[in-house]
Amino acid sequence: MIYQMPDTALNPKQKVRKILGRPLSFYFSMSKKERENRILELLDETELPENYIERYPPELSGGEKQRICIARALAANPDLIICDEVTSALDQLVAEGILKLLQDLQNELDVSYLFITHDLATVKAISDEMIVMLEGRIVEQGTKKVILSPPYHEYTEKLLSSVPEMDPDWLDHLLEERSAAN
Repeated sequence: MIYQMPDTALNPKQKVRKILGRPLSFYFSMSKKERENRILELLDETELPENYIERYPPELSGGEKQRICIARALAANPDLIICDEVTSALDQLVAEGILKLLQDLQNELDVSYLFITHDLATVKAISDEMIVMLEGRIVEQGTKKVILSPPYHEYTEKLLSSVPEMDPDWLDHLLEERSAAN
């Protein structure tokens, strides 16, 4: 599982070596050398330099911490990873980088994800199938194409209409309106 808040998901007093080594020790019988090599592979897979093995979480940015959380989840060689709002604590550019990394890892390692999110932009970007829930009950389920095409379930409509969409020409429209008013 990859948690929403990497700051609270990582022990600030443990080096990355121990954070990533612990699931390797738990799930696999590895020698110290094998474990060390696998930790370095996990850092590489999550696009972090080898020297991060000696760092503590407070020495990392939010995106780097989330990459460590991803590496820790990958350490168990899972078929499925639960992603609980994995981008919600990150700025937009970092979040996009994390989603790209997850997509690359999925393609490379054939791992599946179960995303829990309220962010419909994330859902649109990464999902094949969707489930819309209201008060713990499934109200709609299907492929992304079906769920995001009208007619929508009433609650799905509310979710979709609650997402503001930026008009890239907003400034031009504003200037035109002001010009016309003068």
